[in-house]
Amino acid sequence: MVRTASRRRAVLTASLAAAGLAGVLGATAQPAAAAPAALASPCVQKIAVVNNGGFVMNFQITTREGQLSAPTDDYPINQWRLIDLTSTPLEEGVDVRPLVHATAGDDVLGNTFVSYCTNGQTATYTASGTTLNYTVTLLT
Repeated sequence: MVRTASRRRAVLTASLAAAGLAGVLGATAQPAAAAPAALASPCVQKIAVVNNGGFVMNFQITTREGQLSAPTDDYPINQWRLIDLTSTPLEEGVDVRPLVHATAGDDVLGNTFVSYCTNGQTATYTASGTTLNYTVTLLT
């Protein structure tokens, strides 16, 4: 069995060498370069959060790297606020999502990242629940 596996490896290595891929199985193989991360979808310029929760809230935008925008003002249930990403120091092309702060409650991240593109489009999230138990969900 060991000889059969060794033989298969030798044949595969020879085939790869003939194709110019000799280092693929050998000890000299190098790790593949990391593929660039794909942009999140959709690509938007503005983020809105509708307050459907039983609390007063505000939100700010956060990136995968932890950069934060300035927060909105506080607003109650059945209202919404919008942040135009062109008014923030964030760079176009980064992935973003809202970070919601419930007054006297928890901070909750939006469930999905979107990408920042200067295209006039808006991603709308909804905050639903109570101060200590709520979700922030991207509407589709």
